Parts: sequence; C-alpha cells; structure tokens
Amino acid sequence: MKIRFTLLVLLLLVSSVQAQQTLSLKNAVKLGLENNLLLNQQKNLLVSAKVNRTASMIQFGPSVSIGGSAGRFDGNSFNQQRGEVVNGQVDFVNGGISASMPIFNGFNQVNLYRQSDNQSEAQLNLVLRTTQDVIRNVAFQYLTCLLDQQLLKIDQQNMETQKTQLNQIRQQVELGSRAEADLYNQEFQVRNAELQAVRSSNRLKNDKALLAQTLMIDPLVAFDLEELNWGDELLAVNELDVETLNTEALENRADLKQVNHSQRAAQMGFYAWRGRYLPSLSAFGEINSRYNYIHGANDNRTFDQQFRSDNRQFNYGLSLRVPILSGFNSRAQVTQQRVLFENAKLTTKNTEVRVKSDVLIAYQNYNDARASYTSAEAQLRAGELSYKMEKERYDLGISNIVQLTTAQQAYVRAQSDFASARFTLLFQKLLIDYATGTLREEDIP
Repeated sequence: MKIRFTLLVLLLLVSSVQAQQTLSLKNAVKLGLENNLLLNQQKNLLVSAKVNRTASMIQFGPSVSIGGSAGRFDGNSFNQQRGEVVNGQVDFVNGGISASMPIFNGFNQVNLYRQSDNQSEAQLNLVLRTTQDVIRNVAFQYLTCLLDQQLLKIDQQNMETQKTQLNQIRQQVELGSRAEADLYNQEFQVRNAELQAVRSSNRLKNDKALLAQTLMIDPLVAFDLEELNWGDELLAVNELDVETLNTEALENRADLKQVNHSQRAAQMGFYAWRGRYLPSLSAFGEINSRYNYIHGANDNRTFDQQFRSDNRQFNYGLSLRVPILSGFNSRAQVTQQRVLFENAKLTTKNTEVRVKSDVLIAYQNYNDARASYTSAEAQLRAGELSYKMEKERYDLGISNIVQLTTAQQAYVRAQSDFASARFTLLFQKLLIDYATGTLREEDIP
C-alpha cells in the first residue's frame, strides 16, 4: 500500500514539473518584457527623464541656501563690534541664509521646462515602442519554434511511414513479387527520412536555445511549447483597407509620437538658448550675522547679544543682468540648437514616411500570406489524395517505386508548406498590429 502511495505521489510530482515546463506564447511574452535588457534600460532612462522634468518645474520657485564659517584671526583685524583694528587673537562665527527668485530670464526657464517635459514624453513613447519590439521578437521566435516542432512531427511521421513501407517491400521481395532494386531504393528513402528528422530536431533545439536566450532563462532546462489555436480572426484584417490602417498608425505609433516630442523638445531648447540674448531680472534677499570673541578683552558681549542683535544684517533687492559680450558663446550655442531642431524635423518627416511604408508592407504581406495559406491548404489536400492513390496503385502492382516515391515526397513537401504558411499567417497578423502601433501584451491570446 505504501509503495502504491509513493508511486502516486511521484507521478503527481512529475506531472506538475512537466506542466511547469510548458511555455505558452503569453507567458513567453511576459518573460521577455520582464527580462529584456534594452527595455529595462529604457525604463531606467524614463525615471531619469521624469526627475529632470520635475527639477525644471521646481526651478520656477526660489532657491534658498544656508552658509556659515568659524575660525580665528591672529594679528591685525578689523572688529566691527568695536569699530577699530584689534591686534591679537579673535575667534569668529559667521552664519546666514540667502534666497533668490527669478522674475524674468528671457523665458529661458519656461522653455527649459517645456523641453524636459517633451523629452520625458518622448522617452515614455520610446519605452512603449520598445515594448512592442520585444513582443514582436518573442512572438517571431516562439512561432519559429512551433514551426520547427511541427516540421519535426512531419519528418518523424514520414520516417515511420518509410520504415513501414520498407518492411512491406522486404516481405514482397522475399516472396518474389517485387524487384530487389525497390528494396535498395526504399532503404535509401528510410535513411534520408532519418537524416531529415535529425536535422529538424537540431533546428528545433537551436531555435529553442535562441528563444531561451531572448527570455533570459536557462537554455539547458528543457521546456515544451504550447500549441496555438487561433481560428477565423486571422482573416479579420482583410476587411480593412490601407487608408484605415494608415490613419490608425499615424494616431497610435509610439515611435512617431516619440520623434514628434523630440522635435518639440529640440525646438524648446533652441528657444531657451535664444532667450539668453535678452536681459534677466531676479530678486534676492539674505540675512547674515556674526559673533566675535577677542582674547584678553574684558568687555566681550555675549553670543546672543552679538548674533541676534548687534551684528545682524538684512539685504534684499533686484538684480539685473544685460548680456553684451560673451565671446560668441551664446551665438554658437543658439546655432547648434537650431541645427538640432532642423535635424529633428527631418527625422519626424522621415518617420512619417516610414510608418506609412510599414503599414503598406505589412498589409501586402498579410494578403500574400493569406493567399499562400489558401494555396498550401489546397496543395495539401491534393498531395494527400495523390499519395493515397499512388500507394494503392503501387500495392496493386500498377505503379513503380519511383512514382510512389515522387508522390510521397510531394505529400511531405505539401505538409511542410502548409505548416510554414500557417505560422507565417499567424505572424503576419501580429505584424499588422505592430505596424499600426496597437500591439499590446493583453492582445496575445
């Protein structure tokens, strides 16, 4: 009884481990988004961009600082407490607080804040587009592994079929109803099928290793892939036209939004530096005080009397700065910022053209993949029927081994073409969403 219970527990543990090793496309995408190096780096840069935006906003307010010093004069020094020069040792403590508030600086700070705000938005959209890049890349590698897995099954089935057929021909040769040349030909077909199965197995292992590398998981740990069961929704895109997809892409593409915000940020940077040609006005205020202790003197006033009353100073006012000559530095910076702004406009225009091209190419490739899928489906039905008929003809002695081999190879090729067309169609469906900028993790079935 104990032995049966132990075996049951072991079976349950093995089944749970096997279940954990099955990787679905949704889980693969989730792992990719969590572990992708470039995406995590861009997210870190987004944190920095948000901090810069906050810092630029706070720059509109006053800046406050506190300072102080302590030391000793040994020799002649002027003592403001007595109003005379004292020769000897004088200990002193200084302290104060100062504040300044910008009033007008040629709209420099306003434009700097707008620049940092657009830079933050540009970085946010870069994170979104990088997320879509990761989803696309993981989906492509996952579907590639699924295709390899399907092709391996086809090659293994073909290998078993060839072995069964070899046994039949061997028996027929022994009975004298078949020529010995058919046996040699079939042995070659078996060896060739075994070779194709080995190659398919190696290709699947290599592509799984690449997928594991992308997902940042241990490639030595074996895992299974969950089959996809997508149906009629693959044909839904065919109802849309290019113009509709184009409009959707121009509204949703994160990379287009990124370059637009980058262009706006470059423009604000140009305006900020150009504002340095104008005068700047700021308000300031400071409170200072001082304590002195003269060694050897009997009339030193207390710290509280000096620091709180006698030596306290309060200064405030306005500061005006008018730029006249800065060694051509401001003009050089303004020119440099204007060049960056002009280049940003060129980048935006180029991205708009690329977005439209991506949509057109994705739509055309999807239609091509759908047509290829329909053609491959018909080819598979024809190849299967042709192989069955040729097999019957061969079993009846009407056909020869060459015709049977040709029909069988055509059937295997049709199976491979159909599997390839199916997974190509699956990926092209994702590329439509990627081209329009609407691809999200939640949309993965």
